[in-house]
Amino acid sequence: MTLTLHPAISRFSGRTLWRIRAVARRLASAVFTVVVATFAVYAALAAAPGDPALTAAGRRPTPERIAQVHHELGLDRPLVVRYFDWLSGLPRGDLGQSIVYRNSSVADLLGPRFGTTAFLVVYAALLILLLGLLLGVLGGAFRRLNGPVAALTSVALAIPGFVAAPILVSAFALGLGWFPAVGAGSGFTDQLRHLTLPAVALSVGWCAWLAQMTRTSLRTEKANEHVETATGRGLPPATVFRRHVLRNAAIPISTVYGLTVAGLLAGAAVVEQAFGIDGMGTLMLRSVSAKDYNVVLAVASLIIVAFVVTTQLVDALHTVLDPRLRTKGGRP
Repeated sequence: MTLTLHPAISRFSGRTLWRIRAVARRLASAVFTVVVATFAVYAALAAAPGDPALTAAGRRPTPERIAQVHHELGLDRPLVVRYFDWLSGLPRGDLGQSIVYRNSSVADLLGPRFGTTAFLVVYAALLILLLGLLLGVLGGAFRRLNGPVAALTSVALAIPGFVAAPILVSAFALGLGWFPAVGAGSGFTDQLRHLTLPAVALSVGWCAWLAQMTRTSLRTEKANEHVETATGRGLPPATVFRRHVLRNAAIPISTVYGLTVAGLLAGAAVVEQAFGIDGMGTLMLRSVSAKDYNVVLAVASLIIVAFVVTTQLVDALHTVLDPRLRTKGGRP
């Protein structure tokens, strides 16, 4: 006797199985990306000039003392073995010990600094979302504002964070005295004041990029035939813009914003250094110069994981915005 499933049940089972496989492939791809990227960082740091044992051995170390420190830190073992020893500790939450701060674990070093950097990144991401979308929508929806928005964003794109930082400090900290020039503050309100200028400096270029992409996407969608058809049917302009222009333009806009948020963690290091903020970026810059492997790997891993997670969330958002992506191969 042959058991035959109802076509609807068979179709549902097939879609469920395909989705499970798709999720498994994405997870495997994400893990592979993290492993390859962190190993590349580890290998590049090992190839860079300098010896971390010199820092840990104290003043005027003898060759015997340097060799002893190499053995204590495991630096005399092969590169691949050292990397996989570090990697094996991740499932247990063990990030290893710092070479420079011999009595501190990497987790203890990152703990208080993570909150500061996360606050700065979230603050900058909100500024980018609000101001970037606002400028882009104004330039894309209103023809008379297209030129001014394009000029403003072109200028902003040419101002990197390390250039914006001293300009903002001179104008709003030293000149007007509205915001502090250095430090991260303590408590939500105090942190908000201290991190306003760093967040603006971090977000200037990214905000201009998002605004330009939004403006271009909206103008491209407005020129499509289906928009002209909807307008010819007598639909209100606001409805046409919301349903047929903004919704279709949201896919490239969300992609750009996702990449922007993923890049903020990496860009935060320069801004933290400029404003004297003791965050993860500043710690990483100090650790790179000292070749503190475990600290650099831990911060790099957080940046890589944030990038991978963000790109996965953007892909998931695309399936919500475009129903064709919800089925296998884009077929209904």
